[in-house]
Amino acid sequence: MKKLILPLLLLLGITMLAAVESAPSEIVGYVKYDCVAGLNLVAMPMDQGLTLTSEVGAIYNVGSDYIDTINLWDPATQTWTFATNYGGGFWDPDLPVAPGSVLFFNTTTPLTFYSIGDMPATNAQYSIVPGLNTIMIPLNKSNLTLASEVGANVGTGEDLDTINLWDSATQSWSFATNYGGGFWDPDLSVAIGTPLYVNSISAATWPTGPRGVSNTLRSQK
Repeated sequence: MKKLILPLLLLLGITMLAAVESAPSEIVGYVKYDCVAGLNLVAMPMDQGLTLTSEVGAIYNVGSDYIDTINLWDPATQTWTFATNYGGGFWDPDLPVAPGSVLFFNTTTPLTFYSIGDMPATNAQYSIVPGLNTIMIPLNKSNLTLASEVGANVGTGEDLDTINLWDSATQSWSFATNYGGGFWDPDLSVAIGTPLYVNSISAATWPTGPRGVSNTLRSQK
């Protein structure tokens, strides 16, 4: 029986990428995620120069905004690793992050999370293992708008058996199940920057094609 239930994770409202070309070889822009008080799942599509969870937290832990834990999925152990905010900028453990990372964090107040900065030199690529994985729709995959299209794009097209999106409003998972032959139900909507929690029956590298910035993104103003 194909199923996927996990105690922790999340998703939120995502805007489409807003990109502007600041120089012939440089693109800056942002993707934003509207987060609720509670659990939220976000990604880091843009290169903001952030390398640690404490650096992410420092941006938002001002005024009334407060992120108290940032969790990263470890596909090797099939468990969450979590950084805890002890206040004063001290996080333990202080976990590494990079463009393409998927973050599952808890905040005590609603906030808007921005991945803002330069377009990465290469788009995100993931080494998917048999079992649960967190991935993000890369910036050069704007043609993927449904869970079924993501499933068809990974490995043989039958590697993924479930694709899960976090519903921050209900604090629960919405999941698309692969019934074979390209039929997914429900066939959930996705977009570039969408963080996904997927279950795979085999190992795969995704995406396998060109990882550069697409012409579509380069042309956005």
